[in-house]
Amino acid sequence: MKIAILGGGSWGTAIAVLLSKKAYNVFVWDRNVTVLEEMKYKRQNPRYLPGVAVPENVNIGFSLEETIKNSDVIVIAVPSHAVRDLCLKIKDFVSENHIFVSLTKGIEDKTFKRMSEIIEEFFPNNKIAVLSGPSHAEEVSRDIPTAIVSASKDEDIALKVQDIFMTPNFRVYTNTDIIGVEIGGAVKNIIALAAGISDGLGFGDNTKAALMTRGIAEIARLGTALGANPMTFAGLSGIGDLIVTCTSMHSRNRRAGILIGKGKKVEEALSEIKMVVEGVNTTKSTYELSRKIGIEMPITEKLYNILFNGKDAKEAVTELMQRDKKDEIQYSAYFVR
Repeated sequence: MKIAILGGGSWGTAIAVLLSKKAYNVFVWDRNVTVLEEMKYKRQNPRYLPGVAVPENVNIGFSLEETIKNSDVIVIAVPSHAVRDLCLKIKDFVSENHIFVSLTKGIEDKTFKRMSEIIEEFFPNNKIAVLSGPSHAEEVSRDIPTAIVSASKDEDIALKVQDIFMTPNFRVYTNTDIIGVEIGGAVKNIIALAAGISDGLGFGDNTKAALMTRGIAEIARLGTALGANPMTFAGLSGIGDLIVTCTSMHSRNRRAGILIGKGKKVEEALSEIKMVVEGVNTTKSTYELSRKIGIEMPITEKLYNILFNGKDAKEAVTELMQRDKKDEIQYSAYFVR
């Protein structure tokens, strides 16, 4: 089997390393030629995944067309804002036999589409799956035990992708609730930013636990309103991904939040992280989507105002704590209110 990985960032590189150990014919393409040259000639990706060797059997594709044409599976591993442009670039090279696997987590600005929906817009006759769950590239590339979810509307494709990616240290479950899996993977980055801000402000474990718990309630309210199975948010792509992203220093979103909480402007924080912080754009698109469909997401709303309207973070926390009294279960993850 030939697998094309489009995107040579940390996650794309980690998956290339993972799949290379299964004797697949793996090709990696990235728009940054320097990244490709370092992977080809130095067998490293120091910009995105330092300290991890890129095996010799990971092929480097300098031609996007040739990389696509020589593949059976196309793995999308670019930032969410680049998915539409990438689909446009490859549309003339893709056959209906190609299987798409999206590793990208986000909600598109203005259209509010999930990543699989963007891919489906360009390739309506192709099979599409997504991989999501608590999985830092830094750990997956080093064979640290990890569990993740393969989701597709087509159960056979979810199972096929499960077989392709599963290894002794990379356990893959299946789920046909692609809506819930993608919403969980995207929106948890918002809560991770908020958790980082909490850390930066000097708050404690109680605060973070509250943010994470009420955060999963927001995620599930949005997801169920969009047609997801609420139980998905109790799984790896919901609570699982939320835990790892809110608590780990591997998380760009948490690290960016810490810097903002310590007083840095958003632009300064993003510049210091030096890689895409998906939660920033996702906060904007999710906030606008929640208003459009009438879903209450108070943490998302406060974070939106911090990021885009210059709201003081401590003031936002005070406002969250002093909201009108609520019943926990009435506003739980399993009800749309």
